[in-house]
Amino acid sequence: MESIDRSHDRDWTHWAITAVAADANRSADTHLLPFPLPEEWGVDLYLKDESVHPTGSLKHRLARSLFLYAICNGWLGEGTPVFEASSGSTAVSEAYFARMLRLPFTAVMPASTSRSKIAQIEFYGGKAHLVGDPTAAVSEARRLAGAAGGHFMDQFTYAERATDWRGNNNIAESIFEQMRLEPHPVPAWIVVGAGTGGTSATIGRYVRYQCHATRLCVVDPERSAFFAGWRDADPDATSEHGSRIEGIGRPCVEPSFVPDLVDRMVKVDDAESIACLRWASERLGRPLGGSTGTNLVAALSIIAEMREAGRTGSVVTLLCDSGQRYRTSYFDDEWLDEQGIDLDPARERLAGLLPG
Repeated sequence: MESIDRSHDRDWTHWAITAVAADANRSADTHLLPFPLPEEWGVDLYLKDESVHPTGSLKHRLARSLFLYAICNGWLGEGTPVFEASSGSTAVSEAYFARMLRLPFTAVMPASTSRSKIAQIEFYGGKAHLVGDPTAAVSEARRLAGAAGGHFMDQFTYAERATDWRGNNNIAESIFEQMRLEPHPVPAWIVVGAGTGGTSATIGRYVRYQCHATRLCVVDPERSAFFAGWRDADPDATSEHGSRIEGIGRPCVEPSFVPDLVDRMVKVDDAESIACLRWASERLGRPLGGSTGTNLVAALSIIAEMREAGRTGSVVTLLCDSGQRYRTSYFDDEWLDEQGIDLDPARERLAGLLPG
């Protein structure tokens, strides 16, 4: 008889899960903010403020779920090198959890990534591995992980399955619990963007599981493939350029996007996203990120439809991150000129949706 015992690995696993759970326990749930609309409209709009997470964005939830999923699957152990293909908030949040678990972390990202983003990852002890071809980031991250005997987190594959969609304080359960005492506690619509597809999958499954009447709208920015893929039932749809609205939009339809859970999709021009985020930032007295602007364009369009049909109710969307990260882009007129983005026509198109 031959026997090999590796049960000692459980000691690290139990410690790691407890460390991640303790972090979640220390962090209060994110706020649900009522957005000011005219009372006579009869529709209430709420923003789920994900910017208050320790790493400042919605991706904190994703990173926590991905690490727990990898730990519980036995993919991570003491000292395992961790790799991810991301140049944005996911990499920042994963670097945070990797440091907590004393694991080396490397984010594979395009060589064009700004120094400020790299600095955020390095702040949490991570490293940046730059590639000349942005489309090669995933394959390079997988290659590096294999060569180092590490683990490739692969957010675009595992985002939809890493979160417990039935509850366990996921974002959907949190929204409905916080809406419980509001005038219209069950939202008519929840509006979210798609980056990995994980958030829309979690919310879409949860509302079905709970038998809520809530409909799910996924909003897609310019230069992203999700809208065309959903419209044409084409999982191979692609876009030639990367999204300018950070955190959402992809050049291809990612595996974690589950189209059958989506009741409606809306494609939003980047100029409209930026014009709306600037307007909403002034209205709330705080800078908002680009994806929040995209979400609000779709949410306000749905509210206009509800008003026209004489329906009352509530709509919930996400405030994904703070606009402080985008001072040199969405709030910079020179950057807009470089991108060829003119906000004036967008403001005219949005005029009918925005309250004074």
